[in-house]
Amino acid sequence: MGSAGTTAPRANPPVSLETGKKSWFGLWWPALLWAALISCFSTSAFTNDKTASVMIPILHWLLPKASQQTLLFLHHVIRKTAHFVEYFILSLLILRAIRAGRRDTRLRWALAAIIIVAGYASLDEFHQSFVPGRTPAVSDVLLDTTGGTAAQAIAGLVLLWGHVRERQNRRKQDVPV
Repeated sequence: MGSAGTTAPRANPPVSLETGKKSWFGLWWPALLWAALISCFSTSAFTNDKTASVMIPILHWLLPKASQQTLLFLHHVIRKTAHFVEYFILSLLILRAIRAGRRDTRLRWALAAIIIVAGYASLDEFHQSFVPGRTPAVSDVLLDTTGGTAAQAIAGLVLLWGHVRERQNRRKQDVPV
């Protein structure tokens, strides 16, 4: 309480869903749009056979001496890398929405993002069980969740590095010349 009976402003007031810096939709639309795109990739248009019909000729053009087995392996690696990257990006977009423009960060926000990513990956694989030409795989859920976890780890390291640099800059300013 201040001397005039008012409370000191909070360092990070929660953002209201209606009147805050951004609306709920303004915060979440990138994550929701990305999630919708991931769902599109789970349709029959992106089965292994259909992506192979596009990727294998491209890979063969890039690597004309590669064996068919090598090209198929590279196609598999590309598909699995796409899983990791899709959920890496989703995790960052979810963290952006959860942070709601606040400068600080909380471990629980990163954990919430990882839980949401794992849940969405599970739902996505469940959805694939109903799509002709697609098969659900627990290994894909684990890969997707690993992508989301890696995103949170990297975001945490970037934020930590930023805080360390900020402190170093403040110390330099405090030292008399």
